[in-house]
Order: sequence, then C-alpha cells, then structure tokens
Amino acid sequence: MERLMEIADRLTEVEGVVGVCLGGSRARGTHTPDSDHDLGLYYRRPLDTDALRRLAAELTGGPVEVTEPGGWGPWVDGGGWLTVDGHHVDWLYRDLDRVRRVREECEAGRFEIGTQAGHPLGVYSPSYVGELALGRVLSDPTGELRALQEETRPYPDALRTALVENARWEAPFVLACARKGAARGDAFYVAGCVFRAVGLLVQALHAHAGSWVLNEKGAVREAGELPSSPPDFASRAQGLFSALGEDPAGLAAALDEADALTAEVCGALTDRPTPE
Repeated sequence: MERLMEIADRLTEVEGVVGVCLGGSRARGTHTPDSDHDLGLYYRRPLDTDALRRLAAELTGGPVEVTEPGGWGPWVDGGGWLTVDGHHVDWLYRDLDRVRRVREECEAGRFEIGTQAGHPLGVYSPSYVGELALGRVLSDPTGELRALQEETRPYPDALRTALVENARWEAPFVLACARKGAARGDAFYVAGCVFRAVGLLVQALHAHAGSWVLNEKGAVREAGELPSSPPDFASRAQGLFSALGEDPAGLAAALDEADALTAEVCGALTDRPTPE
C-alpha cells in the first residue's frame, strides 16, 4: 500500500490529475493475491499525457502505452496497463466533472447505458458514482475528490426506484420477445434476451438493496446474496444458460424458467428492504 500511495502522490503532480482513488476488489477487500491494482485517475482537461507516459516508463523500466482521454472508448475512457514491481497496476481515467454530472443524474433517477468493449450488458452510468463511493482515495491534494466521495455514499432513492421499475417492465418484455426466436430455434437471439433479462434483474436487486453495481463480473453471485433475492437466485440464473439448448422445445422450457424467476424477483421488489 505504501508503494501505491507513493505512485498516487506522483500522479497528482501531473497537470490535470485532481486525485487518485484505488478501486475494484482491492478497495473492497475482496481481492485475491493476483488481483490487479486499479487506480482511478480523476482528471480535468488538459491532461498532460506526456508526463503520464514519462512516469509510467520510470515506474516500469521501459516504454508503456498510455492513451489520450477517450482512447479506450466513451465509458472506460483511457489509461494504461502497467506492471510495477511485479504487480499489475492499471491506470483508469475518470473525467471528474463527468462523474459529478452523473451523480446529479442519479439523484434525479436518471441513468443511461453505454456500449463499451468488454461489457456485454453495457456500462450503466451509475457505475461511475459507485466506483467513487466504494473506492479508497489515495491522493487528493485539494480535498475535492473526498468531498465528492462523501456525496456519493448514500444510494439515491430516485435511482433505486428507476432501476427497479425498469426491470419490472423490460425483463418480462424482452423474454416475451425471445419467444419468437425460440419457435425458430434461434438460440443466439434467445440467449441474448435471457442475458439481458438476468442483467436487468441483477441491477434491480442491487438497486433495491442500495448496492452499487460496477460491472457484470460477479454481479449475479453478489445479487444472490442480497436480502430480497429469491432462494438460489444465482444458481437458477446461471442454470438458464446451460439449459438453453438449440431445439425450440428446449428454448421454450428455458424461457419458462426465466419467466418464473423474473416474476419471483419482481414480486420481491415491491418494498424497500427493512434495515436490520
């Protein structure tokens, strides 16, 4: 951790970098020994990427590709993949003003879903807020990052309602759409619809519990551990994909299971969970 703090302090000396936050499993304490160290570089333009490249080369002992903002797409933004002292350290750009705007949208119950390579469900805009809410600020010379983090800690009631209501109508709808594909034996289309439906249920379960979802990885398992989750939610959701098959009868049977799980989840999300 001392080494990460040193790197974070060096990063905030770069023009444009306002603060640095440790994210991912390392921040949440759920990491394994080989987990990456994800450093969120919260910035404002202009960002001195040449200085970042020089620092990356110094830390790694050789040239490292460090992108311009937007180099990795509209939502992941950009950064660099480094190996420092034998450990994987990822730099991930986050436009601080954009994070602030997304937080305001979440407070108003509005969200968007962006297409991004590596995210088959899409990037839900609230993940920007969740990253900061769950992260560990390592360097913040002006105090702005910690102040914004405090604003992100309470889960917005309006966002909770929006994500739950979105799942309540869209998950049954997308499964109904899948029925036509099932009748034609279109396993590709049906699998996509089932994936979308399960993703919506996962988002709703987390929102209902006031729990931030950062990406798809591990989200089904984590949703299954939430108070409002039906029994065996994770295993039932995962089992839908192995049960699909290719023939119309098998696809229809899998959709029956998906419909039942959807109805059960939506029925459990009528009220906010009672604090223990």
